[in-house]
Amino acid sequence: MGVPFGAILTLAVSLLLSQGVAADVAAGKAAYAICVACHGANGEGNQALNAPRLAGQEPWYIRRQLAAYKAGTRGTAPGDIPGMQMRPMAMTVATPEQEANLIEYIGTLPADPAPITIQGNAEAGKAAYALCVACHGPAAEGLEALGGPRLSGQSDWYMVAQLKNFKNGMRAYDASDIYGMQMKPMAMVLADDKAIDDVVAYINTLR
Repeated sequence: MGVPFGAILTLAVSLLLSQGVAADVAAGKAAYAICVACHGANGEGNQALNAPRLAGQEPWYIRRQLAAYKAGTRGTAPGDIPGMQMRPMAMTVATPEQEANLIEYIGTLPADPAPITIQGNAEAGKAAYALCVACHGPAAEGLEALGGPRLSGQSDWYMVAQLKNFKNGMRAYDASDIYGMQMKPMAMVLADDKAIDDVVAYINTLR
């Protein structure tokens, strides 16, 4: 069985960084031009285009998602239109150097918290979030060692959409998506849309 290209690219980027190879921010800015239409000039995201906020997200998580799109473990589920739109964009980041440059540039964008758009019962959400702490951290800061991305300050509407996608099968569609398969049963614990809104409302307090 061959090793997925996305995994090879992620390893190559990690090796570059571990060897102290400096990323080229100017080159990353040029590469980001293709991302602006959906994710915004400052990485603020665009709900109308289903494009999440990138500013403030951890570099390792952006790297992992690019690899997932390239490998086909994300963006291939029937009905996942935003994912299918994103996949060819990820393919344009063709080399480890290009990926390192792009992620380095995203890291320079303003990391102010995203606007709050979701209303819910934060107290009820706090109780539900107890299940999330192990992977995402008590302050929703993210824990790389456990694969849980940063949630604090990120697009709340996107978190709602992705929790629903884990429940309906558009995320964790591919059985080789290990992290998605871990996340899916966690999302299933949230019984309905209100429970999803509540936990995201609580995450919005962790800013």
